[in-house]
Amino acid sequence: MKYAFLFSCCLASCSLFAQSLEKSWMLGPFVRPADAQPVLQKDETSVFTDPITQTTAHWESMATFNPAAIVKNDSIVVLYRAEEKLGEKEIGGHRSRIGMAASSDGFQFSKRSSPVYYPNEDGQKQNEWPGGTEDPRIVQTEDGLYVLTYTQWNREVPKLAVATSKDLIHWEKHGPVFQDHRNGLYLDLETKSGAIVTELKNGKLVAAKIQGKYWMYYGVPHIWLASSTDLIHWEPLETHEDKLAPVLSPRPGYFDSWLVEAGPPPIVTDKGIVVLYNAGNSQNVGVKDLGNRVYTGGQALFDANEPWKMLDRTDEPFIKPELPFEKSGQYVDGTTFLEGFVFYKGTWFLYYGTADSMVGVVSAKME
Repeated sequence: MKYAFLFSCCLASCSLFAQSLEKSWMLGPFVRPADAQPVLQKDETSVFTDPITQTTAHWESMATFNPAAIVKNDSIVVLYRAEEKLGEKEIGGHRSRIGMAASSDGFQFSKRSSPVYYPNEDGQKQNEWPGGTEDPRIVQTEDGLYVLTYTQWNREVPKLAVATSKDLIHWEKHGPVFQDHRNGLYLDLETKSGAIVTELKNGKLVAAKIQGKYWMYYGVPHIWLASSTDLIHWEPLETHEDKLAPVLSPRPGYFDSWLVEAGPPPIVTDKGIVVLYNAGNSQNVGVKDLGNRVYTGGQALFDANEPWKMLDRTDEPFIKPELPFEKSGQYVDGTTFLEGFVFYKGTWFLYYGTADSMVGVVSAKME
């Protein structure tokens, strides 16, 4: 079933950072909490015993950012990328694992002391070590199975991979999503950022089937599309020439002039599939006052029956780095990097990474 989305903000509890909706099909408007602060930050005291090195790892000593989100029981659960600081290496040179935090209100979180997903002595070690497991997105099936997409980083080739769980703690790793397609043709191609299409059923977001298949928007610097019958084995959308077919691309002259990257799981509405995406700006061909490499958020609308057919997209970002913690940190140019989106107690919560360092949230109340 498709749903219409109308949102309003509660000004008593939210700050006035909301932007008006540019187009009628958009989700939002989203607002920051009053006196907005990061909801998750690094903790240099967090430790666990790494199963590969058998040493104590300060697993979130560098940063906590780029969060997935899901509703479990009566809580919002965030799965966030945590980086262990390894010297003074640049971005991509530290080690990532996935931590977990839970909240009863969407704003105040309690962390689990150890990561829930990480490189191990298993069949995926060659893909995940030494860089780690990064940038998760998560959905749930109607029968309750959790499906995690994430980036495997061996410091050679980033690979989009999938894992499943019944409890968010114990995971089965299934490996790169395209490893079985055309004899592994895309196995060594850089892939990341897999956002599986969802729909709202009985107040709960679940993975959606369109024409008997699940669909996933993925990738950077373009966004591509893939389909699956089981959420584990995926086939990328290709042209008649057997080449990958991008469905969303950067635009000179706009906020997304440098790159576009898949955001949180898209949602089927009565207008079509709304895709929230991350956008990078190239100042010389993009928007002058945004600066170079600044990540903002855009929205695009795709046909609900033909997920590759874009119907519309926004001309302005609906979210961008504005607060100090969004513009300072490991990524000095600033980011509002969207990855987690949930519906909880009548409100939509959108979680994002800030400057590759912390986790922020904006929300929108459903009318």
